[in-house]
Amino acid sequence: MRKIILSEWISLDGYVSDRKGQLDFFANLVRKTYAEADQLKFLETIDTILLGRKTYEQFVQLWPDRPADQEVLADRMNRSKKVVVSNTLTNAPWGKWPDAEIAKGDVISNIKQLKSLPGKNIVLWASISLAQTLMKATLIDEYRLFLCPILTSGGRKLFTEDINPSGLTLRDVRHYDTGIVCLDYTQCE
Repeated sequence: MRKIILSEWISLDGYVSDRKGQLDFFANLVRKTYAEADQLKFLETIDTILLGRKTYEQFVQLWPDRPADQEVLADRMNRSKKVVVSNTLTNAPWGKWPDAEIAKGDVISNIKQLKSLPGKNIVLWASISLAQTLMKATLIDEYRLFLCPILTSGGRKLFTEDINPSGLTLRDVRHYDTGIVCLDYTQCE
């Protein structure tokens, strides 16, 4: 069965956005970090990108027009199958690339079905509400947390009192010249 890998950028004090809901504390580091050899290897292990509606609406403004021949992350983002979890969208175009699929209805059933299909792993980028729903249902298999060397002193948390996965095992730690540290955890069975 395929894995769902949650990949999130998080501040040292545990926030995935600042007090204003902005992502500026890491936005300029994403493409540079995904150009690193180990991240390129990770991108080869996925073939499906899972997004919530809000993240889809942000990503579709950024990625489809990026030149895939100049940037591996853009190439992977644009060529991969995308599944958007939404009960409000009726279509999800992705520029000149194939449209994203829309998963409506029961999120948990949809994600279990998606995991059971043949293929490579599934990455869930951003999409905090969706991530928290899947964490509650213990459907996240791996956590890739990009720890940013900044304190936001407030904002939105990924982990809360209600959503706090236990039984995680540290698999790997990687350091980057930007000061980012990537922590890889697996969910214990």
